[in-house]
Amino acid sequence: MKEGLTMQKRCRIIYNPTSGREAIKSDLVEILNILERAGYETSAFATTPEENSARNEAERAARAGFNLIVAAGGDGTINEVVNGIAGLKHRPKLGIIPAGTTNDYARALKIPRESPVEAAKVIANGETIKIDIGMAEEKYFVNIAGGGLLTELTYVVPSEVKSLFGYLAYFVKGAEMLPRMKPIDMHLEYDDGVYDGKASMFFLALTNSVGGFEQLVPDASLDDGKFTLIVVKTSNLMEILQLFTKILNGGKHIDDPRILYVKTSKVIAKPVNEKMMINIDGEYGGDAPMTFKNLKQHIEIFANVKDIPDDAIRQQEENEQAEDAREHLIQGVENLSHEELEMDADDYQSEDK
Repeated sequence: MKEGLTMQKRCRIIYNPTSGREAIKSDLVEILNILERAGYETSAFATTPEENSARNEAERAARAGFNLIVAAGGDGTINEVVNGIAGLKHRPKLGIIPAGTTNDYARALKIPRESPVEAAKVIANGETIKIDIGMAEEKYFVNIAGGGLLTELTYVVPSEVKSLFGYLAYFVKGAEMLPRMKPIDMHLEYDDGVYDGKASMFFLALTNSVGGFEQLVPDASLDDGKFTLIVVKTSNLMEILQLFTKILNGGKHIDDPRILYVKTSKVIAKPVNEKMMINIDGEYGGDAPMTFKNLKQHIEIFANVKDIPDDAIRQQEENEQAEDAREHLIQGVENLSHEELEMDADDYQSEDK
């Protein structure tokens, strides 16, 4: 490469042309222009019905040296793209343009969910954070994993119904399923203990937004290396409705005795007497037993950092602490140097005498 020339950054947009109400297609040209003006040589790839289409393209682009990969679609597209790059040693930065129905992850990162163009501007602004992701055996997830009967909602609501009715589809189907729910025996091992008992479901959350509920994990951190483990011990219809009321009323469910609410970096989930299906980012991810690990600050992602609560980003606090420690160290060395110089001067004076 000739002196004075710099290699231009490259961006690959991986978009789902059928996601949500297909809004992304009409804005694609403007999105490309925004990212080009931000300094990226930008190209786009439309996913196909082929299995793992977004995942395969994300891995290919990462191995080809792209600096940025943008996942444009719903939570499922984001999950696939993350699975394409998370296992690589050299991972490109990740951008998100939400175009799905729930868009939980975009909600947590304060990325505009109603306008793909405004979401692209967040990427162009250039602010990033390093976020945790989860690993379930050989699969990765960015928002939530769980097991139990209520998590089956995501399998029984057809995708076209989700697109048309959004949250309402889940509530209607949930109301239909709740009366026939029963708890199952679970064995859950986590950092500080073990839960052995009946529960209707467990969740492992990485953000504060799960199914559109922003108070399910009111103290969520995006980068502290910990999951929030939530175990719902009851399956009684009235009690679950009471817990939902507490969630909506400022996250007051976390102290309820019918809930186990703890922070942990690892969980091992085992069924006891019956099959337990595992949900990973809204899709069927296999059956327990399964081990979940938190990969701390594993992916660098563009976000609307100024709008994210301070307590949800720990790396900024850690960076400030590191800077303080560095300044103290430098000051200590300077003080030590001054003391040594003064001692040396005294020694010279003594020798002269």
